[in-house]
Amino acid sequence: MYLIKEMPKEERPRERLIDKGPEALSNEELLAILLRTGEKDLSVMDLSKHVLYHLSSLEDLKRMSVFELMNIRGIKEAKACTVIAAIELGKRLSHMKKEVKHVIRSAYDIYHHLSVKLSHLMQEHFIVLYLNTKSELITEETVFIGTINQTLIHPREIFKTAIKLSASSVIFVHNHPTGDATPSKADLLATDNLMQASEVMGIDIIDHIIIGKHEFYSIKEGRKVHM
Repeated sequence: MYLIKEMPKEERPRERLIDKGPEALSNEELLAILLRTGEKDLSVMDLSKHVLYHLSSLEDLKRMSVFELMNIRGIKEAKACTVIAAIELGKRLSHMKKEVKHVIRSAYDIYHHLSVKLSHLMQEHFIVLYLNTKSELITEETVFIGTINQTLIHPREIFKTAIKLSASSVIFVHNHPTGDATPSKADLLATDNLMQASEVMGIDIIDHIIIGKHEFYSIKEGRKVHM
């Protein structure tokens, strides 16, 4: 009967990955995490080295099938499937095109980004655009549907999301189904309430844009623009 000496905790691949990050691990350690357990007289690290020993280079793993991996001693179906699945995910990630970020530079950009979406709606929709430090759009979220009221727009939830997304700034946008983009008293009060909260949270409010029919109003600039 073979006894496999237990590896010190600080040297175990999973612990090292958590502590040091995946970049710090060797090929053997990364593969060992996928294999999870050893086989009879082989520790998981020895089994990982055994698998890599059968390859001319790490590139060979990209071309191997489940059955080819299973021909290596100590690799059964479950281990082979785990390795092949991880490799396939890596292939797909490497072939993904880098997403082009939408950059918001002006109120015109906001109007063109959302006017088609909002212009036909019969109810007011309050949308928050979350931006990074480069003014690139991280995401947009509809936070309220209905007539704007400063008591119904919750700054806590808006800025909670901003912090979660690491957003450096936000833009508020809502539509006026009447087509007239002129802000109401409630619009201005809601904006003022949100501005006060932004100062406390340290997240900039770039603007609050109201979209009407072929026009928009910038509360920051205090002017209406006809398109």
